[in-house]
Amino acid sequence: MDKYHWGERTWKEIKGATDAPRLALLPVGATEAHGPHLPLSTDVIIAEAMCQNAFEKFSSRGHETLILPPITYTAAPFAQSFPGTVSVRPETVTALLVDIGDSLAHQQFDGLLLANAHLDPTHIRSLYAARKQIEEKNDLKVIFPDITRKPWALRLTDEFKSGACHAGCYEGSIVMTAQPDLVREAIRLSLPENPASLSAAIAAGKTDFLNAGGPEAYFGSPAQASSEEGTKTVDILGSILVEAADQTFSETSP
Repeated sequence: MDKYHWGERTWKEIKGATDAPRLALLPVGATEAHGPHLPLSTDVIIAEAMCQNAFEKFSSRGHETLILPPITYTAAPFAQSFPGTVSVRPETVTALLVDIGDSLAHQQFDGLLLANAHLDPTHIRSLYAARKQIEEKNDLKVIFPDITRKPWALRLTDEFKSGACHAGCYEGSIVMTAQPDLVREAIRLSLPENPASLSAAIAAGKTDFLNAGGPEAYFGSPAQASSEEGTKTVDILGSILVEAADQTFSETSP
């Protein structure tokens, strides 16, 4: 049994866990197209890897942290024209997160850490809205290091910073590290680079992968992905979560 996973515990074990620093890690992803070579659950896999790494870092410092069951459905309008993508209203995502935050606050948790791996701007706005509403209602701190923004984005790979990073080398490398059996390896190696920048497309007002220059629902360089890069990137993502929590609680300390 994985003691660090919320869903693997009994209710009495959850109650006991709150005697330690009360931090809950929430993997946030999507169910959406990630090229012809990566699974629909790619963002969830990345978010869970991020949480696992952060958990290990917190544990090495004597903190008992729990990983909540992931968010797997969210707003994914950029990919909704591709089969397999399940997109829900952003208001639904915000409401769900607020309810989760209320429940954690009721159980006297101190922090909810959002490990977000889904970069659709509509989705990200729903996370900011949820954080605002949760903190207005409760003492619970919501830690959300938005990796699309500075300073966190500067820590990640060149492909990520280019904006051409959906199902490319950045994401493919992490999946190759965390769930290599789910990568369609022969297809991945055959895919040409797609240098179209999603961030530039968003700035230009594009609203879906097709119009942004991604007819196969990928951007970047899938064939260049490696498990070595994935391991390094996951470690950076875990560190970002831990450092964001440290900053939040140091700012609120008397």
